[in-house]
Amino acid sequence: MDQNQHSNNTAEEKPSKKRRGRLCHGFKMFLVALGLSYICKALGAIIMKSSITQIERRFDISSSLSGLIDGSFEIGNLLVIVFVSYFGSKLHRPKIIGIGCFVMGTGSILTALPHFFMGYYRYSKETNINPSENSTSSFSTCSTYQTLSLNGTSSEMLGKGCEKDSGSYMWIYVLMGNMLRGIGETPIVPLGISYIDDFAKEGSSSVYLGALHAVAMIGPIIGFAIGSLSAKMYVDIGFVDLKSIRITPKDARWVGAWWLGFLMAGTISIIASIPFFFLPKNPNKPQKERKASKTLHVTKTNEDKSQTAHLTKHGQNVTENMTGFFQSMKSILTNRLYVIFLALTLLQISSFIGSFTYIFKYIEQQYGQSTSQANFLLGLITVPTMATGMLSGGYIIKKFKFTLVGIAKYSFFTSLISFLFFLLYFALACEGKSVAGLTLTYDGKYPVASPIDVPPSYCNSDCNCDGSQWEPVCGSNGVTYTSPCLAGCKSSSGNTKPTVFHNCSCVEVTGLQNSNYSASLGECPRERSCTIKYYIYIAVQVLNSYCTALGSTAFIMLIVRIVQPELKSLAMGFHSLVIRTLGGILAPIYFGALIDRTCLKWSITSCGARGACRLYNNVLFGNTYLGLAATLKVLALILYGVLISAMKKKYEGKNTKEPETEKKVVDDPNLEPLNNNGHFVGSAEADGETHI
Repeated sequence: MDQNQHSNNTAEEKPSKKRRGRLCHGFKMFLVALGLSYICKALGAIIMKSSITQIERRFDISSSLSGLIDGSFEIGNLLVIVFVSYFGSKLHRPKIIGIGCFVMGTGSILTALPHFFMGYYRYSKETNINPSENSTSSFSTCSTYQTLSLNGTSSEMLGKGCEKDSGSYMWIYVLMGNMLRGIGETPIVPLGISYIDDFAKEGSSSVYLGALHAVAMIGPIIGFAIGSLSAKMYVDIGFVDLKSIRITPKDARWVGAWWLGFLMAGTISIIASIPFFFLPKNPNKPQKERKASKTLHVTKTNEDKSQTAHLTKHGQNVTENMTGFFQSMKSILTNRLYVIFLALTLLQISSFIGSFTYIFKYIEQQYGQSTSQANFLLGLITVPTMATGMLSGGYIIKKFKFTLVGIAKYSFFTSLISFLFFLLYFALACEGKSVAGLTLTYDGKYPVASPIDVPPSYCNSDCNCDGSQWEPVCGSNGVTYTSPCLAGCKSSSGNTKPTVFHNCSCVEVTGLQNSNYSASLGECPRERSCTIKYYIYIAVQVLNSYCTALGSTAFIMLIVRIVQPELKSLAMGFHSLVIRTLGGILAPIYFGALIDRTCLKWSITSCGARGACRLYNNVLFGNTYLGLAATLKVLALILYGVLISAMKKKYEGKNTKEPETEKKVVDDPNLEPLNNNGHFVGSAEADGETHI
């Protein structure tokens, strides 16, 4: 009898062990799939940031419009965040995340599709859109351009080009694709974290979340690498003869293969969505819940009898929930500490988002470096530095066991050090470029106050040049001219590379004696001192990034500690809403609008409209770009002082009770757990990962 009972128990134990094994494997599979989706999320974000300058040139749009495209991701996110947050936890979370990854991948592919419908990129009026023809067949030299003008060829080409230019508004598809990517990204973080929190072993969720954030850092590294590689490739690679392309990646008209990164990111995201559709809704549903569900099934008849009473109670609960919601909103909006911290985080994050959106354009215009080089260096150095800073910040807070006021002081200190490093960027700015007709007269003798309507000089007045053309050449005197015609060049070396123009009369005026008075195609390179400043800038950027990341943990902790524990989720949600709306959407737009005001030379589209900027006043660009970011940082630091002062008044004489308060927060079973660094896991860390 005992042997039979023992054998039955053994038989029951084997299936239970197998079931636990399957459940364990299911949860681990979810973690792997979620880690891949985190990588895809970060990969798509970095590729968009690194491609924004290429998109601006390809679609001939202004920086403010490219800022709107960049901000459309946040618009898409905001459209569905409420529905995902409310309904997502009630539905099959893995499948919802899988659908989100699929939509995110579809959005990335949609972003790249306009490339295949726009025709070939024309970087100058003389460039043929037919790849079978020689794109270097004509140059606007002083002797040939007059013939073109007399024959009216330029105006005819302009009209035909406008008729063929069906891509004037194709940037709308890029905006829609980025918005769709934002919609798809929405469920990944909140539903993924809640799933882990529900089904991970007790005390293990913070470890899993830390591992997820560490794995997510692979995304930016891959993104910067792809951005660097694609920026080196010509936009129409595989469709045109690259030997006929006479511009280089350092040329302001160069457009890299911006679409390639989006195709890769989209494909990976769609592949990452597949495992989620095969995962269970509840991988390890507790035994008690299964028994409870059976009991509910038995008592179903009794529930049916009292259905009317339940509906009445449900209506009352809805009313109570709405009343409670508005009372909770009133509570956090009348919390002075929360409002101050909300304002200062908005300023800090707006500064970060705006400056990061246009950092590649700044490096290109200020230091004469290509977008490919900037992508490579920033990805290789900055990303590991920020990861190290985040880990160091968590360790410091754990080591010194700061009080709430101490955390605020620590966050202020790291922000202040980061700001001091940021101020060094002003000293590392290069001198203005020497461009005839924009910063100098055409004879190269005198500076001009305004680039508008600079009169021709006697060295090119007989050439009848088109002042709107942008075909820059570098004279042997170190001055850049906007076209060979305006440089007074009479002949060229033809199709040889590099293309050299000879007998340039405007170069002769300012050139040295016995010089050949020639000019080569492309802008003049920056002086050696500017290149040295660039490498110093990269070193300072590393230090600045480290200090910023060092305070990110404290930054997150303050959000959840200055409100009542039961209002933490609502406070985080409202904080995310404000940051995304006023920071993620608006910051790129007003940064771009102010940058547009520093443009010296705009391109002209085939329809005669203003296109993308070809050349900026790099001194004014630097002062505007850095000045706006610095202003936002200064205002944030002032509010930090106000916050610390208000916190001291509120918690004066209560520091000894701070650990007890924190312990109560930790012990509350209705709240999310704290990780080893002393801050809440879940939405707080997710928000910090998104914005900081």
